Amino acid sequence: MATTFSSPSCLLLLSVTQSHSTIKTKPKLPLLPTRIRANPISSSTPQPRSDVRKEEIVVVGAGIAGLATAVSLHRLGIRSLVIEQGESLRTGGTSLTLFKNGWGVLDAIGVGEELRPQFLQIQGLRVKADDGRVLRSFIFEDEAKGQEVRAVERRVLLETLANKLPDGSILFSSKLANIERTRAGETRLELADGTRLLAKIVIGCDGIRSPIAKWMGFSDAQYVGHCAFRGLGFYPSGQPFEPSVNYIYGRGVRAGYVPVSPTKVYWFVCFNNPSPGPKMNDPAMLKKEARDLVQRWPKELLDIIDRTPDETIIRTPLADRWLWPALTPSASSKGVVLVGDAWHPMTPNLGQGACCALEDSIALASKLAGALNAGPAAVDDAFRSYERERWARVFQLTIRANLVGSLLQWDNPVVCTVRNNIIVPKLVRLGPLLEHTNYKCEPLKQTRKQPRNKAAKISV
Repeated sequence: MATTFSSPSCLLLLSVTQSHSTIKTKPKLPLLPTRIRANPISSSTPQPRSDVRKEEIVVVGAGIAGLATAVSLHRLGIRSLVIEQGESLRTGGTSLTLFKNGWGVLDAIGVGEELRPQFLQIQGLRVKADDGRVLRSFIFEDEAKGQEVRAVERRVLLETLANKLPDGSILFSSKLANIERTRAGETRLELADGTRLLAKIVIGCDGIRSPIAKWMGFSDAQYVGHCAFRGLGFYPSGQPFEPSVNYIYGRGVRAGYVPVSPTKVYWFVCFNNPSPGPKMNDPAMLKKEARDLVQRWPKELLDIIDRTPDETIIRTPLADRWLWPALTPSASSKGVVLVGDAWHPMTPNLGQGACCALEDSIALASKLAGALNAGPAAVDDAFRSYERERWARVFQLTIRANLVGSLLQWDNPVVCTVRNNIIVPKLVRLGPLLEHTNYKCEPLKQTRKQPRNKAAKISV
């Protein structure tokens, strides 16, 4: 799930809990300026072929995890081929929140400074009741010095990452149909059109419904009991809001909005639902249902929803998967490894889904760089090292995100009254809950000689 709604305020109630106990662990919107190479990334639809193309590394999925992994490898002098089932980059969706740890990774792979000028830096956070009463306000610099929060359009992030790759690095219209191991220890990928690839290493970055994760024995992600509407409001003459995350708590429903740029504001409405419900395709109905949930809430939220083009609104059930020790399959198996949502889907309540995918990408690339020339055994050791390092982090973040969502979706009137009059105004501490954003990584340095020529597209 690439877009997220979240910010530290989603953790407000958990902060109190942690202080006393330990948790066990389409009209299109106008485009923001972004640098696009003279020859935009593109690929003709591959045609069936009877032979097999050999690749050292194949990355499955051109989402945030896949592109960040490919860019990380490229900066280390390692070529990879990214295959994507869509006809182009999946630039739908709204925006996602990136915290200090996400920006640290983007800086390390050389795209942070290109992205920052396009998005507003968020200075603080405000929590309101559904009647408009302000319950608490925070300034990030006061709570956690050095914190960096920006809501980033998913489209811009993907395009920026993709533009860092050599021409021909992404093969579109390439849906994975079958995966199998060969006797020689390599992995054969067969695409829906009959194209076959033989890879020494396969990196599964194919999202929450990952076919590769399923092939490796992972169960489906589990629905957590609530769904979310999300959208991107557009103010052509300039949006009127301060650079702050705004959260509104109701009973069994919560909402929020955050400025993305001078003309765009991201919003979400999260609501309890006993089941994920049927997939909804009518954009006008999506907008109506989102609005109906908060029709008596503060007017600025309704105005943002009203200013959102119908076709940009999405509705998604929230799901996650917990990586239980000894019960959950390994993240890697004989030359195949998982990254991001394919391995550890989490709810967006901590704002760490995209950030953790970025962390995965740089951690895996760094470990692979020193192992590729040493043979399959060294690669397997690198995969195991990657899993050990990342599991300890993503396991507890997945559980915390789930718990925070459950707490914030309370619908008991007495509990909500206590939350709004005692817990949030008097007991909440925000700073400690931002400690998980203190992830550090060094800029990637090339350790392998780059090929002299640009990577070539697979011929058809």
